[in-house]
Amino acid sequence: MTGAYIGIDLGTANTLVCTRHDGIIIREPSYVTYDTRTNRVLSVGAEAKTMYGKTPPFVNCIRPLRDGVIADFELTSEMLRVFVRKALGNSIFISRPNLIVCIPYGVTDVEKKAVEEAALEAGAKSVSLIEEPVAAAIGAGLPIKAACGCMVVDIGGGTTEVAVISLGGIANSVSLRTAGDKCTEAIVSYIRKKFNVMIGDSSAEDLKIAIGSAHESTDFGVAEVRGRNVLTGLPAAMNVYSSDIREALEEPLNSIVDVIKTTLEATPPELCADIYDNGIMLTGGGAQLSGLDTLVAEKTHLQVYVAKNSSDCVANGIIKVIESRDRDVLLSKIVRE
Repeated sequence: MTGAYIGIDLGTANTLVCTRHDGIIIREPSYVTYDTRTNRVLSVGAEAKTMYGKTPPFVNCIRPLRDGVIADFELTSEMLRVFVRKALGNSIFISRPNLIVCIPYGVTDVEKKAVEEAALEAGAKSVSLIEEPVAAAIGAGLPIKAACGCMVVDIGGGTTEVAVISLGGIANSVSLRTAGDKCTEAIVSYIRKKFNVMIGDSSAEDLKIAIGSAHESTDFGVAEVRGRNVLTGLPAAMNVYSSDIREALEEPLNSIVDVIKTTLEATPPELCADIYDNGIMLTGGGAQLSGLDTLVAEKTHLQVYVAKNSSDCVANGIIKVIESRDRDVLLSKIVRE
């Protein structure tokens, strides 16, 4: 039997797989490890991430997506194949599912084609694409079909999607390739410049989660981090304060705030009036950074809300699309029989 729908939030940092009846069934990091001597994939997802930065020379651990788009087609196809197989389990009744895959707003036709082909190579019967801001808005419960403007800011790993949605479509949107990854890179760079200590991306991510904040009203004290002293070349440990992380994140967060302002400036006045009444909804994993809603509210003079389960908004939006009678209207679809 064919015809089952599987939704995929194909993210730069994490990939979520969902179905109509079971909700989110897979939540894995978007990592692939492979042997360079044989080009054989060794592991995918969480298992692969544990090897990041710790592999011998003949084993590579990479993220096959960068800035929200496919950087390595073959590894992305293999990663999708593994996730789809996990989603189907041992079922002998469903062999070729219909995949619904989220893509950033404004990607090129070539980038869309790469996603479609990767999904088809993974064994899909058909591939439907939906823009991430629309899925995020639906998952956050915004009334996108109404004749009023809704503003959603979806902050993922590779991209920040800012969109104004009305009557089921995007009235104005900007995709910025500054998001969670750039924040992590900013922390790595800051620690090296200020303390002469080189830390890995995983350590920087842990610092961001543990003591990171976007506004001085939130402070989480101090955390210890370990790395390599760039002057002596020896292992080192040091204490990093929440204020340090806030200073490190200032530049990428200001870029996100600026693109929100730019989007508002290009939005028709009537929709701006709706946004003034309804506020801005933050979604995505980046929305969980403490104090970010306060910072955006302070800079835009608007009400700002963080969606419940913000990391799951895109996947939850896909589930609602699968259940919707207007599914075919919201999706662009190609089929390979």
